[in-house]
Amino acid sequence: MSKKILVMMGGFSAEREVSLVTGKGVAKALEQRGYDVLPYDLNNVRDFIDTIERFQPDAVFNALHGNFGEDGTIQGLLDLMQVPYTHSGLLASAVGMNKFLTKILCEFLGIKVAASEKMTVAEFMKKGTVVSMPYVIKPVSDGSSVGVYIIRQQEDLKNVVYDDENTEVLIEKFIPGKELTCMVLDGRAYVITELKTKEEFYDYKAKYTDGVTFHELPAEIPEDASETCKRYAVKLHNKLGCNTVSRCDFRYNPDDGVVLLEINTHPGMTPLSLVPEQCKYAGISYEELCEKLVENATCRKLPKIC
Repeated sequence: MSKKILVMMGGFSAEREVSLVTGKGVAKALEQRGYDVLPYDLNNVRDFIDTIERFQPDAVFNALHGNFGEDGTIQGLLDLMQVPYTHSGLLASAVGMNKFLTKILCEFLGIKVAASEKMTVAEFMKKGTVVSMPYVIKPVSDGSSVGVYIIRQQEDLKNVVYDDENTEVLIEKFIPGKELTCMVLDGRAYVITELKTKEEFYDYKAKYTDGVTFHELPAEIPEDASETCKRYAVKLHNKLGCNTVSRCDFRYNPDDGVVLLEINTHPGMTPLSLVPEQCKYAGISYEELCEKLVENATCRKLPKIC
């Protein structure tokens, strides 16, 4: 009998639409590999729990993006329900989604990161920052470059808009140069991609609009820079305890060297996504990647109550 897989997509974040694209692609791929697949658009938690009870999946494929999907929230729920799920667990997801905590871990591991400080939007608007221009403002916990602003001069601040002044943001020194990314799959980094975009940086539009960004694979960078990217990505993947796959993003220039920006413990899998592209380069098909994630699905085991 084929394994039953619930592909969870949609969700409650700003990246809902992208998640639906990922989920539909994953569901199709798993069906082609012979799994019994139930695509599920998460928009009601009670209904989700009821669906799990009815369908009794062998595993949940987590195709959610952003908050509530990548940050440990859904992972904790599935841990309590004792349903195995793909990608990283609660702790790795929570720390990886939090850019501030990731930077602290990187500094401990000797991974180079940009100078920064954390504060709320209200605090930033009131007192500014000690980080010199140019700098980047971005939410501490969000994905797909949502709410990211590059401040090169004082007048750029008028473009900074957040719905909630209590949103925590990271003010980070802007690092010029090449935008790079590196997937880690089963503890191995294969190749570096450079992202050449028509936008100011690799933002939401650049990530999910066809023709806006060119992926140079492998990136034309010095061998030592390439190896540094791979070493950093593997070290952070392992120390966080990521499951199966992750992706790290970097900036590189000859003066600053390789600087890690963030880790994605639940990288996207749309037709324009970077992990499937790097897998293809490594000889791993999209369908094989989806199957690998499902077969590695796990959850924390509850202790026995005496």
